[in-house]
Amino acid sequence: MDALAALRLQIEWGADEALDETPRARLVARAQVQPVAAEVAPEVQPRSLAPAARPALVQPAPVQPAPVQRAPVQRAQDLAAAARDVDALRAALASFDGCALSATATNLVFADGNPASGLMLIGEGPGAEEDRAGKPFVGPSGQLLARMLASIGLDRSNYLITNLIPWRPPGNRNPTDSEVQLCLPFLLRHIALVRPKRLVLIGALSSRALLGGTAGITKLRGKWASAVIPGLPGPIPALPVLHPAYLLRSPGAKREAWADLLLLRRTLDGK
Repeated sequence: MDALAALRLQIEWGADEALDETPRARLVARAQVQPVAAEVAPEVQPRSLAPAARPALVQPAPVQPAPVQRAPVQRAQDLAAAARDVDALRAALASFDGCALSATATNLVFADGNPASGLMLIGEGPGAEEDRAGKPFVGPSGQLLARMLASIGLDRSNYLITNLIPWRPPGNRNPTDSEVQLCLPFLLRHIALVRPKRLVLIGALSSRALLGGTAGITKLRGKWASAVIPGLPGPIPALPVLHPAYLLRSPGAKREAWADLLLLRRTLDGK
């Protein structure tokens, strides 16, 4: 291979820049490399016969364990169980930050009515009007419910009314299962503190939360069931009824709702 071909090959390989200012005859045998003089080891000083002082041992600082974060549901159960009266329960619920709904709602919707009446009505969750007022069942569905109960001689002096979810879900959406689990300990404690003689469960969500199972409200309504409440000596009779919001959408179901009201009235009258 001549020099021109070798140069062309290097250019094709990308060698287009010289590394030295002058060319080197790389085919000439390299000169013998001169041996490098060995470094002289420094003179070693004689070791003292006296024992060297040992450095003081530094004790490592104790590691502080990280605080254990309790699950939100467990914290809800602990807060609810610690409440000794309804006022303390309301304060505990207001301070609970484990449910994200409390950050998006305007007000805590706790309860309204007469706690000593012996009758407790439990709905599903507050809507926009309830969120603004801080009271349950004051919007259109609540007004319909008030007229229905008035037809059998009941007003808020005759019952206590509350919700399973005390904060309005954004956009009035249905609460998630996790939100129900977070709020349920406070409702159960509320029932245990009030000790009602009977419950009226308004809608499918509150009915399933307190009675268990997955049956729809149309199958649950029309008959008394038993709700087992922690902290009470025995189950409480509970009557599932159609939610008034459903009746506003389906007026044809008012016949069944009226039958449930008559059943409630007969039970209260001991008939």
